[in-house]
Amino acid sequence: MITKTVTLINKLGIHVRPASLISKKASKYKSNFMIRKDDMEINGKSVMGIMMLGAGLGTELELFFDGVDEQEMMEEIVELFADKFGEE
Repeated sequence: MITKTVTLINKLGIHVRPASLISKKASKYKSNFMIRKDDMEINGKSVMGIMMLGAGLGTELELFFDGVDEQEMMEEIVELFADKFGEE
C-alpha cells in the first residue's frame, strides 16, 4: 500500500471535471484507490464519491493506493493534482 498526501492547488477545487478525470485515470488500473478528507473516506474510482468530498482550494487529501499496479496509479493520479487538472 502506498499513501500520499496532496493539497489542492487549483482555484476551483474538485468539481465535476476534475472528479471525472480522477475517476477515469484511476479506473484504468486494477489497484484499489481510496481518498480520505478528514473522517470521510471514499472510493477514488467513483465520480459521485469524489464530488461528495466537497474539496476546495487548500484542502488536504490523503490518497491510498493498494494493489499490483499501485505505483503507476499513484504517479498518474498525483500528477493530475500537481498539474491542477489542466485547468490553469
